[in-house]
Amino acid sequence: MLPVTKTLSIFIGTSGGLVAENGGVIESTKGRRILGDIEKCKGAYQFLEEKYPLEKVDFSDQRVSEIAIYRTIPVGVVKDHLKDFDVSIYDTKFALHITDPTVDKGSSLLHVARDMGVKPHEIMAVGDSENDLEFLKVAGLKVAVANAEPELKAIADYVTEKPYGDGVKEALERFLP
Repeated sequence: MLPVTKTLSIFIGTSGGLVAENGGVIESTKGRRILGDIEKCKGAYQFLEEKYPLEKVDFSDQRVSEIAIYRTIPVGVVKDHLKDFDVSIYDTKFALHITDPTVDKGSSLLHVARDMGVKPHEIMAVGDSENDLEFLKVAGLKVAVANAEPELKAIADYVTEKPYGDGVKEALERFLP
C-alpha cells in the first residue's frame, strides 16, 4: 500500500519514486497515479466471496488498485475460480493479491524511472515473492532476500544471507553509500 511504502521510504531516507500495490499505484515527480483498475478486482472478489468466506487484509480500505485477502483458501483454488476474470493473482505468502493484469511492479518501475530521469540499470530492486519477479527483471541490481522464491534467487545478482526485513537491511548496507 502506498502509505506503508511512503512511510518506509521516509524512515530509510530514500528519495524519488515509489511503486505500490503490485504496480497498481506509483508516485514520481509527476505525482501520484493509479494504474490498476480496482473495479476488475472488486468483481472477482465478489464472485469469490459468494463461494468462500474471505477476509481482506488489515487496512484494505486504503488499497486503491487491488484487493488483498488472507491466505485462507489455497492459491490454486482462487486462480481456478477466477480464471475467467480479467485479473492476476499473486501469492506473496502473506496474502493473495487480486490485481489488474495490465500492471506489475516491473512496468510500473519503468514508468517511475522515466518520470525521474533514472535509467533502469541504475536501480536496485529487492524482492522475495512471485510479485517481485518483473520488478527484479527490469532493475540493474537484482537482490533476492534469503527467504525468496527460487525463481527470484535464480535471476538475482545477490542473495542476502538474512531473510525478510533483515535481508533488505543487509542489501541496503552493502550496496548503498
